[in-house]
Amino acid sequence: MSRARCHLRTALFLAAVSPRGATTGVAARRGLSAWPAPQEPGMEYQDAVRTLNTLQTNANYLEQVKRQRGDPQTQLEAMELYLARSGLQVEDLDQLNIIHITGTKGKGSTCAFTERILRNYGLKTGFFSSPHLVQVRERIRINGQPISPELFTKHFWRLYNRLEETKGDSSCVSMPGYFRFLTLMAFHVFLQEKVDLAVMEVGIGGAYDCTNIIRKPVVCGVSSLGIDHTGLLGETMEKIAWQKGGIFKCGVPAFTVLQPDGPLAVLRDRAQQISCPLYLCPPLEALEEGGPPLTLGLEGEHQQSNATLALQLARCWLQRKDHQGIGELKVSRPSLLGQLPLAPVFQPTSHMRHGLRDTEWLGRTQLLRRGPLTWYLDGAHTTGSMQACVRWFRQALHRRERPGSSGSEVRVLLFNSTGDRDSAALLKLLQPCQFDYAVFCPNLTEMSSMDNADQQNFTVTLDQVLLRCLTHQQHWSRLREEQASPDLWSTPTPEPGGPASLLVVPHPPHSTSSLVFSCISHALQWISQGRDPVFQLPSPPRGLLAHPVASSGAIILQEAAAIHVLVTGSLHLVGGVLKLLEPSLSQ
Repeated sequence: MSRARCHLRTALFLAAVSPRGATTGVAARRGLSAWPAPQEPGMEYQDAVRTLNTLQTNANYLEQVKRQRGDPQTQLEAMELYLARSGLQVEDLDQLNIIHITGTKGKGSTCAFTERILRNYGLKTGFFSSPHLVQVRERIRINGQPISPELFTKHFWRLYNRLEETKGDSSCVSMPGYFRFLTLMAFHVFLQEKVDLAVMEVGIGGAYDCTNIIRKPVVCGVSSLGIDHTGLLGETMEKIAWQKGGIFKCGVPAFTVLQPDGPLAVLRDRAQQISCPLYLCPPLEALEEGGPPLTLGLEGEHQQSNATLALQLARCWLQRKDHQGIGELKVSRPSLLGQLPLAPVFQPTSHMRHGLRDTEWLGRTQLLRRGPLTWYLDGAHTTGSMQACVRWFRQALHRRERPGSSGSEVRVLLFNSTGDRDSAALLKLLQPCQFDYAVFCPNLTEMSSMDNADQQNFTVTLDQVLLRCLTHQQHWSRLREEQASPDLWSTPTPEPGGPASLLVVPHPPHSTSSLVFSCISHALQWISQGRDPVFQLPSPPRGLLAHPVASSGAIILQEAAAIHVLVTGSLHLVGGVLKLLEPSLSQ
């Protein structure tokens, strides 16, 4: 057994302790309940979510998609079967007036901007996105608000029971995976609620995504592209662009933002092959000319491209609704890049301006100021989005600097990364932020998730996520070592070991400013030191300060005049932090 794995024993023991008691073996280590999942209507919201979690086969689903990615039609045919079993046909989805949005970076923010603009026109909006931050019902929204626990529970059991009843058919023997199920449920909710339009965020990819069952969207959008999910989408920007362009439909207008030459050419060719009119969005400054500057509700320079894409999508939707076609779409001139026609340069209306200003999208360039603590929350998880996150964080720090201010300031990084993402590359981008402490923890709010079904993840084990955190710490220590000494051949001296505690300590060289905690709650307790007026727990868990770095750092944090905490690397991590810092989100 490796030395790092030995340090997991305490954490694994704690994970096996459940308030309800009856968990054993692998189930205990994953936070799985041994109690049978209820399958009767009228059960509570948490019971519905626990049953939904039994469909968490995302890892197996992705492996299946990889094997079948030469034939996206296979994926769509499977989704059509699930749709039919649920009581709908593909033709029924044509009623939804869908805006379909894909991309690597900023697709969620683009959806949020678009939905808020159109809601300002008095339209009843539906909004489907992923992942959720605190509660799974955030993924399905009506008029910008997550559907109520009661509505979620009602639609969940109705759909779940329909699919269960049809499992006996020899041609339909399975239940859909987690994301597919929620996509189906969103369609049912939007149709029953009779929304005027539905903004649908594509999951992973485009061509193979289950949302691509949509035949006749009103308009499509592609936000900024980057490298992500390479095992599924391909290892180059061009291959990823081909995947994302898979949502284009014949005769349906589509818009994209400025992309590198190669991916832009792929999008152009993909659109031309199926006679999809594709337009390049002008920069936001072009739309501001002749009028007051546009104010965005989301911080960060990178939000400008998301906002200009949202304006074009909203305007196109309004145009097609009023004029029953795309003939009124005016093209200014061919762009120089990729020979794509440029989307119209127009004066945003007051509804559009107010929509951009009033947009809220939690966990993306979000600030929470609490006494001496300022929490900077951004779910960046690709190299491109992390670069944008670093720019935003440093600019926000610069704005808060006060000449002549006294007292020490401490910068803390709280980080995690999941899947096949290159955490070493992401951590390298964070080096210029000059953190005093780097803290790593899994995306587990508490050591036991039994009473928090919304945050359960059955696709990984506790061993796996903690070992990954230790890997993050090793990457961070190596980067600090390279910065401190250009002599790569020098032999570092390992840090002496401390007593076993709630901290997971692998003792890499020069790790004096980094810590690994077993869950988000323990990490926040150490960082905040009881100084956050909202996040207050009765007492820290036993052993929280057993490690020398934790005990000495606690004193520094207790005495600091200001503590700046950047939480990034994973939207799931940000969601867990928000659950603890903003308890109202769980109500």
